[in-house]
Amino acid sequence: MIKPGIYVVKLKRNLLSLLFLSFTLCLLIFSKSNLPAVKSGLLLWANNVIPSLFPFFVATELLMHTNIITILGRILNPYMKPLFHIRGEGAFAFIMGILSGYPVGAKIAVNLRQNNICSKEECERLLSFTNNSGPLFIIGTVGIFMFGNSTIGLLLFITHLLACISVGFLFRYWKKDQVTFQKVSSHSSKQQKKFASFSNLGEILAESITSSISTILLIGGFVVIFSSIISILKASGLLSQLSLLLSPIFQVLHIDPNFIQGLLTGILEITNGISTISSIASKKISYNLIFTAFLLGFGGISILLQVWSIISKSDLSIKPYLYGKLLHGLLAAFYTYAFIHLFPFFNFDL
Repeated sequence: MIKPGIYVVKLKRNLLSLLFLSFTLCLLIFSKSNLPAVKSGLLLWANNVIPSLFPFFVATELLMHTNIITILGRILNPYMKPLFHIRGEGAFAFIMGILSGYPVGAKIAVNLRQNNICSKEECERLLSFTNNSGPLFIIGTVGIFMFGNSTIGLLLFITHLLACISVGFLFRYWKKDQVTFQKVSSHSSKQQKKFASFSNLGEILAESITSSISTILLIGGFVVIFSSIISILKASGLLSQLSLLLSPIFQVLHIDPNFIQGLLTGILEITNGISTISSIASKKISYNLIFTAFLLGFGGISILLQVWSIISKSDLSIKPYLYGKLLHGLLAAFYTYAFIHLFPFFNFDL
């Protein structure tokens, strides 16, 4: 007689195979609705992701070949160490992560680790708070394009930034006792980057563009795949059923259950989710903003997997990133709620 425990072990062993097979079958079954979703994902990637991220990828790759990290480390070390318990060189990931957007901060953190500029624990701390939504996306795409109001974009960016700094401060205690601030040898890593000069400028530019193309293609693949997954969930009715299951909780909290589907979509893929939430007509638009702030901070499973793929070739753990982004989303939602109620200028409720 086969014991029940054996079935559990076999199910765990074959779970991914079953999931991948189910996904393949769903692509065939729901191909009619899936094809437009894939086209939409490709357009989103081509029209929004590439123009906003690709130049930053190339710029950060080029900067990694200069002494800018050393300069920032020397200037910002007095602030980075007490605030985040990270050496000053980590400020490069912090600044570029704020200016550019997902997943630039994570990519720089991995580069800092691969080039032995920061320790493993420091780079894991950097992962927790330097991978953020950029101002171009928050103020431009979300604020102006989706909500039709630049002030809303400004509010969301301010609370996003405050939450980011708060997470970094709280994660200063991540494996704190294991970190020392001894000088790291610049020759101890086999992957140490060459410094740029006029003699090797063409070579370095080519390397930077090649590396950036690889990353942007990776992001495009995730956007398309998750557009397909969301389309399948909608066409199969699973998303609607899950929304109905959660609606009593939202009704008890006196929140419009229409937000559930947008929130679930955003947990999978941030752009589609925020687009859905911003389109929900509500006299209390503060709910729209609070849910949007959470999704901007959390980033979604799509970006989580992007970051996981980026760090897979390093010794960094995904755990601090996962915990940090969940905390970032919750703090951003809380700060947005507080700003709306403390400052009438940011209250858009009718």
